[in-house]
Amino acid sequence: MTLHVFLYGVRVSVTLAPSSPPSTGIPATRRRTRVLALPEARWALTALVAFLAGLAADLGGAPPWIGAVLYAVAYASGGWEPALEGLRALRGRTLDVDLLMIVAALGAAAIGQVLDGALLIVIFATSGALEALATARTADSVRGLLDLAPTTATRLADGGEETVPTAELAVGDVLLVRPGERVGADGTVLDGVSEADQATITGESLPVVKRPGDDVFAGTLNGTGALRVQVERDPADSVIARIVALVEEASRTKAPTQLFIEKIEQRYAVGVVVATLAVFGIPLAFGENLTDALLRAMTFMIVASPCAIVLATMPPLLSAIANAGRHGVLVKSAVAMERLGEIDAAALDKTGTLTEGTPEVTAVRPLPGSGLGEDALLALAASAEHPSEHPLARAVVAAAHARDLPLAPATGFTALPGRGVNATVDGHVVSVGRAEETDATDGETVIRVTRDGSPVGTLALTDRLRPDAPAATAALTALTGTAPVLLTGDNARAAARVATATGLTDIRAGLLPEDKVHAVRDLHEAGRKVLFVGDGVNDAPALAAAHAGIAMGRAGSDLALETADAVVVRDELAAVPAVVRLSRTARRLVAQNLVIAGVAITGLVLWDLIGHLPLPLGVAGHEGSTVLVGLNGLRLLRESAWRSGQAQDT
Repeated sequence: MTLHVFLYGVRVSVTLAPSSPPSTGIPATRRRTRVLALPEARWALTALVAFLAGLAADLGGAPPWIGAVLYAVAYASGGWEPALEGLRALRGRTLDVDLLMIVAALGAAAIGQVLDGALLIVIFATSGALEALATARTADSVRGLLDLAPTTATRLADGGEETVPTAELAVGDVLLVRPGERVGADGTVLDGVSEADQATITGESLPVVKRPGDDVFAGTLNGTGALRVQVERDPADSVIARIVALVEEASRTKAPTQLFIEKIEQRYAVGVVVATLAVFGIPLAFGENLTDALLRAMTFMIVASPCAIVLATMPPLLSAIANAGRHGVLVKSAVAMERLGEIDAAALDKTGTLTEGTPEVTAVRPLPGSGLGEDALLALAASAEHPSEHPLARAVVAAAHARDLPLAPATGFTALPGRGVNATVDGHVVSVGRAEETDATDGETVIRVTRDGSPVGTLALTDRLRPDAPAATAALTALTGTAPVLLTGDNARAAARVATATGLTDIRAGLLPEDKVHAVRDLHEAGRKVLFVGDGVNDAPALAAAHAGIAMGRAGSDLALETADAVVVRDELAAVPAVVRLSRTARRLVAQNLVIAGVAITGLVLWDLIGHLPLPLGVAGHEGSTVLVGLNGLRLLRESAWRSGQAQDT
């Protein structure tokens, strides 16, 4: 959904979601229905349509009453909710700045500035809709995360099996996890060998062999072997449940900047109301006639109203959001865009962030005396692996296809959980499986190929590094003054390989989701405002805990996408430093606009108080400053604003 906001004839496009959003586990029609059902979005859209129709009616020479009716609809649809909330706040003896906006808009309409008042209403209604949409989608995704854990499990008791709800499991229970099933609770393997896909928890790019004594996590997917697992943690305290709790806790926390702005808004609103009453009442008490006193007070309300202050902030941030959206980066709100420009440290996930998250064959090593060359060895291994669905097997077959190697048919295929596969190829018994850990170097995963019981060579696989990863990390280093920290659940060797390729020195490997959160919080306690970039479910708590979070969108988990402040839809890591630079430019323009608006408002207010400011001149000065700050902010819509950020990153 894209909202088009017209600011003094210039269109600002605000993208609410990617054109092809990643699946969230909720049917697309249901997601659209949920968005349309949001009251804030529905009223904002109504106000926007009515405002644009009224503007078109005025420009098209329609009878004045048509425009008046349409603007009235914009006022009512976009303003009733903040007005109601403002009145409720008044009952609690607080003054909401949104109520002041409504009063200013009505004041503008009272002296004939209907268009400006309607524009204020539309801007505030749109901001409220964006915030409500982001909140609703995050809540949906958090609820969807709980679906990763199965609702039932097979418990072994008294020599038999029984199916029980996972919520009823207790520490000490023994579970049977069949091939292809999800683990029902955090526990320890008692018996069996298999491979578990635990990327959702640890971020490891490849399935991990599980043997007796190894830990397994609720929600992870078992491979081709059966496991007996003893429950070691209550289901309510599982890693997956803690991820949900961490995200919800961090999402409820307000940033200090936001709290500061709320305090300023409250004081400003109270000050304007008190000053307006004083401007009306004091001259009236000293004998000024009612009409002149009311006119002076109305002029004061108009020139002191924060229209220019509102436009000082929103156009630069909305323009930056629109520009980023055109280049594949979805920034979810103006607050998120502002936060991105404040970061002074970065922390990066490895799998799916610095790497592409899929293994590839990087070396083919025939053994001397095997009689096989590289192509023959690769073709032999790929022929045996072809029937397998294992990620490593798919990588081997893909490498053979990339070299246009013919594959022989395999018969007698057998998968050996945790060890590899056996098959007969061209009359030879071929085995392909993981080599011992001592054979792996530089973070490689090594698989050994044997023919008729004799080793004939090895294949090395690694998670492919993103081509733009070194340049992106260098750009983030230049932006923050320090190299990013690498936070990964993968093993130390794999992390070191990626760190060496990207120039990173601070490496923290083998981390669970809560460990990443602790690392981010440690940086915060050291006085740093941290940007965290990740893609997996295991990254969601760190994304929420960071000052700003960016998720990689192509393969990113639903929760990561919804928790992050921004999503790189096109999956280009180079877009991360570019959007940070764009945010910093937007913040500079906001500061410029606040100075312009402050000077204009101060000058007009002093003129009205000390001298006699004619109402038409006051309106002209007020609207002139509003137009100026609006157009200044819209500069970020230009293509050059994004290219400038990219040029500095190269």
